Amino acid sequence: MAGCPHRPGGGERRPAYSPAHRRGDALPESSPDAGPRARLGAVSFLHRFGSALNPHMHFHCCVFDGVFEADPESNGPIRFSEAVGLSAQEVAAVQAQVRRRVLRWFVRRGWLEKADRQEMLCWAHGGGFSVDAAVRIESGDRDGLERLLRYCARPPFALERLQATDTDRLVYHLPKPAPDGRTHLMLTPLELIDRLAALIPPPRLHRHRYHGVLAPNSPLRAALTALARAPPATPQQPVVAEPVGDQRLGRSPARYLWAMLIARIYELFPLVCPHCGTEMRILAFLTDTVSVTRILKHIGEPTRSPGFSPARGPPAGEALWYFTFPSLQIVK
Repeated sequence: MAGCPHRPGGGERRPAYSPAHRRGDALPESSPDAGPRARLGAVSFLHRFGSALNPHMHFHCCVFDGVFEADPESNGPIRFSEAVGLSAQEVAAVQAQVRRRVLRWFVRRGWLEKADRQEMLCWAHGGGFSVDAAVRIESGDRDGLERLLRYCARPPFALERLQATDTDRLVYHLPKPAPDGRTHLMLTPLELIDRLAALIPPPRLHRHRYHGVLAPNSPLRAALTALARAPPATPQQPVVAEPVGDQRLGRSPARYLWAMLIARIYELFPLVCPHCGTEMRILAFLTDTVSVTRILKHIGEPTRSPGFSPARGPPAGEALWYFTFPSLQIVK
């Protein structure tokens, strides 16, 4: 799914669309059951980089294909009105509206002259702006939704694409050929650091923003997020008796969600015994400081967090690339 950038900070303080702004919005107009106070929901990901380690400002937006509104007359506190479909003309209208608003905002900030803005509005092929809304994920496709979100939240580069030919040269393999036909980049360690430094966002600037009913101050956010935690409505299945002594009976998947997240980040499942390889069972979660301290002392682990190391200068010359990327493999 793709969408348009809103004004910076707008999604954090108020819903993404007020009633006046909704007149030209495609989603409420495409939702037949939408009421006058219906709001969209979206998550936008700010990207400052392209696939070739180049500066490329763009947004990836995951948008609900419909709108939400409060529904006090029904059993639930919130109601969803699905959009029947967006035509290519409606997507083109969104693209044109984004171009007008962004260029107008650039003029207000003094980043663009009015004459240049008028000229850019007449450019062909969108004038440097494009909106792609070709990707759609069905509500039951959880794996597809996860792949989409992981793609939208990806970092500037993939470490597995980076290799060291020797101590002075690095090769970054591009995911697809560049316009000039190149399939890889040859960089020195300092050139790589210089490219990555240009992609670092400014301080206190959020890369992920929530809009509409997903905005932090939205009155419908709590009701919407509660729907995500509710179990899906499925037809009742015949109950099969399980052995009483089965330790897996009654386990909640939410109790083990943290273990799956750790396994995805560190590629190590924390509930597997490192000695025998069998699955470990959670006995308790300890949060009391006194109890945690006593257990750490008993097993010989430190009871205080490590202190901060003093600042030091950058490593010298030849060892610079090693300290920056210690896991790289030198390719002959």
